[in-house]
Amino acid sequence: MTAETKFPVNQNEITSFSKDREEPQWLTDLRVSSLEKAEVLELPKPDKTNISKWDFSTKNFEANVQDDMSEAVKGLIGEADKAQMLMAQKNGVTLFQKLSPELEEKGVIFTDIQTAVKEHSDLVQKYFMQEAVTPDENKLTAEHAALLNGGTFIYVPKNVEVEIPIQAVYTQAGNFGLYNHVLVVAEANSSVTYIENYISEDAAEGAIANIVAEVYAADNATVHFGAVDNLAKEVTTYVNRRGQVTGKDAKVYWALGQMNYGDTVSENTTYLVGEGSYADTKTVAIGRGKQTQNFTTNVVHFGKHSDGQILKHGVMKDEATSIFNGTSKIEHGATKSNGEQTERVLMLSEKARGDANPILLIDEDDVTAGHAASVGKIDPLQMFYLMSRGISKKEAERLIIHGFLAPVVNEIPIESVKDQLIEVIERKVL
Repeated sequence: MTAETKFPVNQNEITSFSKDREEPQWLTDLRVSSLEKAEVLELPKPDKTNISKWDFSTKNFEANVQDDMSEAVKGLIGEADKAQMLMAQKNGVTLFQKLSPELEEKGVIFTDIQTAVKEHSDLVQKYFMQEAVTPDENKLTAEHAALLNGGTFIYVPKNVEVEIPIQAVYTQAGNFGLYNHVLVVAEANSSVTYIENYISEDAAEGAIANIVAEVYAADNATVHFGAVDNLAKEVTTYVNRRGQVTGKDAKVYWALGQMNYGDTVSENTTYLVGEGSYADTKTVAIGRGKQTQNFTTNVVHFGKHSDGQILKHGVMKDEATSIFNGTSKIEHGATKSNGEQTERVLMLSEKARGDANPILLIDEDDVTAGHAASVGKIDPLQMFYLMSRGISKKEAERLIIHGFLAPVVNEIPIESVKDQLIEVIERKVL
């Protein structure tokens, strides 16, 4: 059964949009073919969450933005004049961008996706929605490829270590449909840390965010990818972040703060292809109000001696409902691999619902794997211990929640971003 919703954008509009942006022919062709797929493909089917009535389509995907940054964005980026690796976008339009001259001389590319497809067309085409995420997976990946209107391209050449974290802030305003794509490519023996923030400004009903990130890591490359998603309750969000760890001894670290206020379906998948490849995925999520969220984390092992770690902590309050799915898949031939995962959910109210589902799929004998999961309320013994020392009930609950979420929060390497995540946590759960 195919999706019945008529796609709100036609081929002429897509072609005109691509022409106005002076895009290469390969991207125009990809948009058009993806549009055709979007009209017939089904929505993704996240486990235990029915999203068939969620509205992910919009006709409002062409931005008209004034050249200004909100106070919230300024607070995130700190002193922009002192920053060396920073970008700020609003509804897909770049408002501020800065790249270290020293890194630029070494061949590092850090630019918006619109510039990248014009100035580095062949390089972008080599990776863009070719392997980690493809347009033909489902209706939302096809829509993303067809309506792409924002994002960032990061390329780190061989033997280059980017010691300064790269930061990007993406603002979604009004009822705009943000189709944001982040592409990170780390060549052999390179390293990079990238942090992204998603925030809303005057969000209106009908707003959507369709976010895709692709990370490619070659031999002995290391990528740290951090994110804080903080979109408003009016925004329906689909986010798909994937890592293709193809190189020997390559490593990808994820630190994801899922703080949206609206309905969200999120997938984070890492493919461990290279021998000795490694993935560490840490996710923290908070639900409140009546929002529905689904968080799926997958680590798929193909390479021998590969190691995948999953840690997910969630806090639910009010009438929020969240599903936490984790899958460690070890394919035949991935001998000596290790897959471990833990999902834990705290529920702060009687009507909140949290569901933790760790899954191990093992097709190889000579491996190690394990999982743990728990769903429950705050331990009364912890509360008693803290309150017996003169700490109020509210403050004791606050300390327990921050301690529960600390394994992810402490992984954020930029202090301003970490402070923002802590502030969002305070606002959502206390």
